[in-house]
Amino acid sequence: MDTISPSEIKERLRSGDKLTIIDVREDEEVAAGMIPSAIHIPLGQLPERLAEIPKTEEVILVCRSGARSGRALGFLESQGYQGLKNMTGGMLEWED
Repeated sequence: MDTISPSEIKERLRSGDKLTIIDVREDEEVAAGMIPSAIHIPLGQLPERLAEIPKTEEVILVCRSGARSGRALGFLESQGYQGLKNMTGGMLEWED
């Protein structure tokens, strides 16, 4: 599984990179805050919202700790997606 650290994402956002970040947490978790410009698609909604996710570009998946986003990555790979990365440590590490 390809991973990316929160610090690398922050640095790339600061330098102006346009990143596709998918936050797979639930509504109440996202209400507490999310990465600027992230797209909120709860894990359970991924199958019906595939059209919103670029199939061949870099896509970074985010959740609270990294476990759900890892499952999302596996699911998307099984659907033919490429260029996927899981943010290590999730939002817990992002906030530190």
